[in-house]
Amino acid sequence: MTKEQHHQEDANEQQPTNIKGLKPRMRLRGKITKVGLSGAFVDIGLGQDGWVHISQLSEDPVNRVAEVVEPGDEVTVWVKKVDRRRGRINLTMVEPPERVFSDLKPGMIIKGKVTRLATFGAFIDVGVGRDGLVHISELASGFVEKPSEIVSVGEEVEVKVLSVDRRRRQIELGMKEIPIDDLEDEEPLPTIMELAIKEAFDQQEDEGDTRGKKAKGDQKKAPQNEQSDIIARTLRSHSG
Repeated sequence: MTKEQHHQEDANEQQPTNIKGLKPRMRLRGKITKVGLSGAFVDIGLGQDGWVHISQLSEDPVNRVAEVVEPGDEVTVWVKKVDRRRGRINLTMVEPPERVFSDLKPGMIIKGKVTRLATFGAFIDVGVGRDGLVHISELASGFVEKPSEIVSVGEEVEVKVLSVDRRRRQIELGMKEIPIDDLEDEEPLPTIMELAIKEAFDQQEDEGDTRGKKAKGDQKKAPQNEQSDIIARTLRSHSG
């Protein structure tokens, strides 16, 4: 991202006016007011500073806070945690992932990247800091001998969240699609001619019942010209 894009992004940020407006992962601009051994305080314009722990100053390990920031530095931070009752604001300078583990719900369709293949399936990075697993039986609708037949490492794929075990932090994913055969098995809708013929025979049967004809086994078919006349009238009514 270029500096101009960064400036434009900063301009579009909406700075909250009080602690109630803060939400986890919210992106803010601030200024370092004080540094210490274990972290730094950041003025984010709320009348009370936020705190960035030394472990949240960078993705890489930091030995001394002063090596990364010093008072007066303008920085970009993200809200990590807010304790409104105590008035504490924990911030991070490490950009958080697009989603977190707790965001995942069964049935969600999300995008991810294949990170590793195993004999039993493929591991997918879905951006929560923990890879999910697509079991080999969930890679495709048909039989799959090896995961490499379907996906490859580094490939971006679309997956469905099947289950989430928050205690074990396990994510089960699937890539199966609805078989086309299931759609083709649907019974086609009847044509106007078929509807007309059915209606004509139903009408003929109703008229026979009102005239007190014998049981079905003794009934005779109506003359061909009478059936044709009924069908013609029915078709005209449908077309009108």
